[in-house]
Amino acid sequence: MILVTGGARSGKSAHTERLAAQSCDHVLYIATSLVTDDEMALRVAKHQAQRPEHWRTWEGFRDVGDVIRHHLQPGEGVMLECITTMLSNLLYEESGGADPETLDFPALEAFLYRQIDDLIAACQQSSAPIFIVTNELGMSITPSNRLARHFVDISGRVNQKLAQAAEEVWWVVSGIGVKIKCR
Repeated sequence: MILVTGGARSGKSAHTERLAAQSCDHVLYIATSLVTDDEMALRVAKHQAQRPEHWRTWEGFRDVGDVIRHHLQPGEGVMLECITTMLSNLLYEESGGADPETLDFPALEAFLYRQIDDLIAACQQSSAPIFIVTNELGMSITPSNRLARHFVDISGRVNQKLAQAAEEVWWVVSGIGVKIKCR
């Protein structure tokens, strides 16, 4: 399991795609985003155009560990883009879009941890190289709204869990990847 982190528009995706292409001829690309507007549609199209056409794509954000266990073809690697979007979608789906002031964040965080723990277990059980992209959200100002503060906190703790389990961790800044962990 190789984790790639960095800020928004830091070049994480392109760096991860290069790492995956260097390691694998064939890749299952797990796309966790939902197209909700024209801007997101353009971002998805740009990501699709960047990666090799022969890479397979699976779209979804729930039970990603099961995708790794049951949808890989022999000799295929995995690129998961991205954890932060996955967490956001899971949080919204699990909360039912309720008012953030009414949310039980400890229960929601426990649910998200179960999803992440299962992903980590699937990565550890797989012999395939698995490249995971995530965003580092904790290097900015503290958000003023409750939901955003909890999301930054949860994302940071999830990233720590992933980094602990990963064989390698890369930090990408201004398009330059720096390996910060190698087991």
